[in-house]
Amino acid sequence: MKYTFQKVIMMVSFLSGLCVACDYLDVVPPEQPTATDTMKDRGDAIGFINSCYIAVESTSPMGYLTYEWANDESVISKFWQDKCQKAAWNLYSETDAAGYWGDCYNYLGQCHMFLKLLNQSNPTGATEEDKTRWRAEIEFLKAYYHFRLLEMYGPIPIMDDRMPQSTLPGEFPGRSHFDYVVDYICNQKLSDETINVLPDVGKADDWGRATKSAALALKGRLLLYAASPLWNGKFPYPDWKNMNYETPGYGYELVSHQEDKSKWDRALQANLRALEVAESTGERKLVDMDNLPSNIRDVPIPYIAGVDTSTVEGKEFAKRVLMLRSVTSSNEDDGNKEMIWGVIPQGDNSRWTFAQCPPRIICYNEADNSWADGWGAINPTLYSIEHFYTKDGLLPDNDLSFPQVDARFEKAGILLTGHENVIKLNVNREPRFYATFSFDGDDYSPLMRDGKPLTINMMSSKAQGYGWDQNGHNYIEGGYLTKKYISPKVQYSAVTGQGNNENWAKPLFRLAELYLNVAECYAAKGEVGNALKYLNRIRERAGVKKLSEQDVAASRMTITDWVRSERFIELWGEGHRYYDVRRWLLAPQQLKAGAREGLNLLGAGKDPSFEEFNKRTVINQPFQWDNRMYLWPIAWTEVANDPQLLQSPGY
Repeated sequence: MKYTFQKVIMMVSFLSGLCVACDYLDVVPPEQPTATDTMKDRGDAIGFINSCYIAVESTSPMGYLTYEWANDESVISKFWQDKCQKAAWNLYSETDAAGYWGDCYNYLGQCHMFLKLLNQSNPTGATEEDKTRWRAEIEFLKAYYHFRLLEMYGPIPIMDDRMPQSTLPGEFPGRSHFDYVVDYICNQKLSDETINVLPDVGKADDWGRATKSAALALKGRLLLYAASPLWNGKFPYPDWKNMNYETPGYGYELVSHQEDKSKWDRALQANLRALEVAESTGERKLVDMDNLPSNIRDVPIPYIAGVDTSTVEGKEFAKRVLMLRSVTSSNEDDGNKEMIWGVIPQGDNSRWTFAQCPPRIICYNEADNSWADGWGAINPTLYSIEHFYTKDGLLPDNDLSFPQVDARFEKAGILLTGHENVIKLNVNREPRFYATFSFDGDDYSPLMRDGKPLTINMMSSKAQGYGWDQNGHNYIEGGYLTKKYISPKVQYSAVTGQGNNENWAKPLFRLAELYLNVAECYAAKGEVGNALKYLNRIRERAGVKKLSEQDVAASRMTITDWVRSERFIELWGEGHRYYDVRRWLLAPQQLKAGAREGLNLLGAGKDPSFEEFNKRTVINQPFQWDNRMYLWPIAWTEVANDPQLLQSPGY
């Protein structure tokens, strides 16, 4: 199968001229005398509708510097001072708003223009079935862009159609009530009439475009968010409301301040339907041991710290690690049916995966003072490391058989030659831990260095350790690496530095999320048994034991805690955590100053001893939390130009 999302996001330049918006008030594209040329035939129309998808990539949450990394999963080097850090440091304001406002409203304008021209034109070769599908796709994109705005800015102005070119700023809508926007997306943009027109499965020539399963997954996630505490009775600014704009049926109110438990019922039904359709007509299936993607079938069994892969059990464990790595590093033509909708990044964004790789991958070349390398961007925190399960499927703090507190940083002492520096914290963990993270003494991938394993050495400046004089900002500040999105078959040459890493599709929606969404809804309703039915499907795939109702009752965690913990592990690094800690109202404790910790890579200096390096250390960056960070600020120019548009609270 040839993936064609490249075509979706790399359109001819004249199409971009149809939508010159750079901000909210520019969603009225100027009339173009040559605009109808884009609808002469079916091929032109497909090119035009593909251009409407461009902001799907530009607002994707998984790029290594995007705002969504401003959470407790990871940090980047403090010297980079990029988007995710500015967000985590509370530096964005109405004078430097950034965010996705311009991209989303810009491409809403592109969608409006497409519909206008389609209704005026009769493209040669286009059937009525084509036109019906295209209109449904535009409705899906309108839903998606409004959703992306809603999760970043909260209540937003709805822009459902092109407004006349003569529209005055004061005639543009203000923010609509959060629940009103939710209903607009669900009932108008993602109606059954629209969804039923969309194809069941993306085909080779149009992968990346809307499908029934993608639309239902979007509706499921939206309603899950709407049922969550932030938007269901506990918004921290009760007096924040419109002054000059009224939402039909809600007046000046923008957020509901009374809990409505029926929202969980609505979210549950939406996610159950999304899951049923995805697994039936959508042909989606969790990647598992019985349907391994073809691109990993010949990869050698990797070394896993503390696992004896000479045994049947150890070999099975290592194979499961490979399988779990492949979930986000294989495509549909490899047999990966788990992804519901995704994006294949292009241009600079195609370097996403390279930024996950170990800095100085292969070796240091003394002759020309150069490295064959990736670069250090994604630095998992100790919170991440300590919130993946042990081999017994428990959080380390709740597993009495697992080393506690300082003992975790002692040498494990049972490992192979060349891996002596692995600490106890990094052994006896579940398969997803080894599929997601790498650490000192770990083999990053079994073929990575000229077809042989690359063993990570964080305590050597000649390897992956800190060496400021040689590698600038290119180091891992917290002492851990991530393997997410990196295929276990990746291989680099120590001579040329060239590699075979591929540009895999990144998941915007995948099947595992739907299982977790359903589990969360049941947990909120107090239905422990039903929640476990869906939660355990993900645990089983991950190779950890199933939970019973008795296990939950006897543990230190509620069923909601278990669901949230599983979601953190399974969806780590996929853009969910940024919004999850906010909608659950956990951000003040999770994102506060001093909460992000790592190993002592910077404090220990160059070429440290084992004891100097392996210390719990607060990462020295000015992280902070302020409740205003629940919503993103709108640029002051937007608010100044539209008297009906209200600024986010606290800005």
